[in-house]
Amino acid sequence: MKIRKIIIVFLSFYISSVTAQKIVTVSEAIELALENNYGIKIISNTKKIAKNNASILNSGYLPTVTSSSGATFNKDNIEAEFANGESTQLNGAKSSRYNASINLNYTLFDGLGRYYNYKRLKETYKLSELQARETIENTIAQLYAVYYNVAQVSESVDVLERTLAISKDRIKRANYQFEYGQGTMLDVLNAQVDVNNDSINLINAKQQLVNTKRDLNVVLGNVITSEFNVETSIDFKLDVDQNDLINKMKSNNVTLLQLDKNMMINEFIIKANKSGYLPSIGLTGAYGWNKGNNNAASFVAVSTNTGLSGGLNLSWNLFDGGATSTRINNAKIDLENKALEKESKIIDIERNFNNAWDDYQNKLTIFQVQENNILTSKNNFTRTQEKYKLGQATSIEFRQAQLNFINSELNRNQAKYAAKIAELSMLQISGELLNIQF
Repeated sequence: MKIRKIIIVFLSFYISSVTAQKIVTVSEAIELALENNYGIKIISNTKKIAKNNASILNSGYLPTVTSSSGATFNKDNIEAEFANGESTQLNGAKSSRYNASINLNYTLFDGLGRYYNYKRLKETYKLSELQARETIENTIAQLYAVYYNVAQVSESVDVLERTLAISKDRIKRANYQFEYGQGTMLDVLNAQVDVNNDSINLINAKQQLVNTKRDLNVVLGNVITSEFNVETSIDFKLDVDQNDLINKMKSNNVTLLQLDKNMMINEFIIKANKSGYLPSIGLTGAYGWNKGNNNAASFVAVSTNTGLSGGLNLSWNLFDGGATSTRINNAKIDLENKALEKESKIIDIERNFNNAWDDYQNKLTIFQVQENNILTSKNNFTRTQEKYKLGQATSIEFRQAQLNFINSELNRNQAKYAAKIAELSMLQISGELLNIQF
């Protein structure tokens, strides 16, 4: 009796600890992934780099200012002969010179090259935003797949636990019937085999649940340190319109948007290369200070001068061997290739969307069929169970009805989550994955 009380207390503690596990909702999982997923963190840093590159500090529009200074020292042996015929000789004559200056260089006009390069950098930053969005979409799609895998396995564990409880009740009944001469040892052994099989299935399912939860935690950045459960209820977006999603796909699919952005960048590259045909005009300016301490052979002992200087310079590469023309022609061909790539990608994405739409509709239908099938198998199992208790059904018939009921529940769960993943895949292709609400 004491041992039984201990077991009851232990089971009560276990059940309360399980029921007290935190429920991580889909929206909470998305928030955790957006904040902690390493792939999203990396692409966010890449976007920051693109933003830095697109700033005015990297545009070429600002002047460059440099400073320079220097000093020289001389110690010479000098023989000097003057115009009046006199001469002198100096040994170890010392002299020194000092200079310092601030210099400014600014390009007034470079054939609009920097203008289009600056626009290209701005569009490159926008492209990095689209690349970040694509990474986020792929991460969220991965999150959904893993999250609903956890949900499916969780429901499978519940089904197998109920199955094991029924099988244990059956082995009790088989033992009672054997003791009272209403059954055979074969019925007991068959019941024991089924209990063992159900126990093994439950153990494997629980281990699979632990593994899938670890997979989910990895997507979330490994931030969940305690035991948790997930939601198993699902709502389908049954009000979606195929034509509406196709239109959204053409205007909002992240792959097509990136191709558009690459084409725009390529157009700016062509225009920037054309600047090679035009002259460049630059402005230079300097403020300098110079001081010289001359040796005794010089007419001036010390000289100091300061002043400003400035000027304009023009350079025009009249012929560069055809390099500019080659760059422009190649950029035009690259732009044409990108346009062809977009046309091809549109065809590919439309095919993928139609496949995803049909797959979603089929999986919804299968789910509905499985929902109906589970009612039939449940009724069949309930009646067979009643007959078995009355001795009107054999243990084999009872087990077969039980297996049919188990499989119908497992198949229903699989169909439910497969339909949801198909729906999310369709929404991702149409560019609406990040716009859905839970």
